[in-house]
Amino acid sequence: MSTANVASTSLTMSSVTTVITPEGSSEKIEQVAIESPYSIALNDETIGSSMVLPVALEEFGAGFLFGQGYIKKPEEVREVIVCPEGRIAVFADVDVSEPKEVIITSGCGGTGKISKEMLEGAFEPLAECTITFPEIADFIRQSLQYSPLGPQTHCVHGCGFWQDGKLQVYYEDVGRHNAVDKVLGAILLGKITPRGAIYTTGRLTSDMVLKCARIGIPIIMSRTAPSSLGLAIARRAGATLAAYARPDRLNIFHAPQRIVK
Repeated sequence: MSTANVASTSLTMSSVTTVITPEGSSEKIEQVAIESPYSIALNDETIGSSMVLPVALEEFGAGFLFGQGYIKKPEEVREVIVCPEGRIAVFADVDVSEPKEVIITSGCGGTGKISKEMLEGAFEPLAECTITFPEIADFIRQSLQYSPLGPQTHCVHGCGFWQDGKLQVYYEDVGRHNAVDKVLGAILLGKITPRGAIYTTGRLTSDMVLKCARIGIPIIMSRTAPSSLGLAIARRAGATLAAYARPDRLNIFHAPQRIVK
């Protein structure tokens, strides 16, 4: 499996905590996820910034700019450079002279943004595929078992992509949007194609579903729930939307025909 993850020890720090119960108190060492600020630049023009888990930053930079409406397809991306001073520099064959009109999303703290043009207009045909129920079970189990960061910190969201019968990439971040952006970035950097299924531990709000559908992913799954607008966008795009995903069950809110036995 191709991923951009690094050793989990570089993504956590140890902290002494005081555990208090009715029986008394004691000290315990806990692992805390690292959250770092990064600015994202396109052709040397700063577009925005985000707090991220500092891993798979090339993918995050490309995926972030997709959500902002600047990058639309893999062939536009020429190079991504992660600078040590907390900057992700993306160079692409696109125009940055006109700022994009953006919509504040449901991201924590109201910091998430997507371009307004992503919300409007018809959707391109999705990259069609199906997935079997045994594949879904393997997909979910492998995703949840892939990294120790979740059990160690209880502070990260995960997002994986299933294609050609196996888990191709899996990314984590302190933000559910960032984890999805990393998968979208992997598509833009040519590591995978949209023809597959995406699984996230975060809820499927409008912006989460919108970005997946706009890049062409036909099957969108979550461990948790969709919002009304997330469902409406899945219906507009014709995407399969599955929630409460477990190895032994799915709640399919739209287009169940892509889930086969």
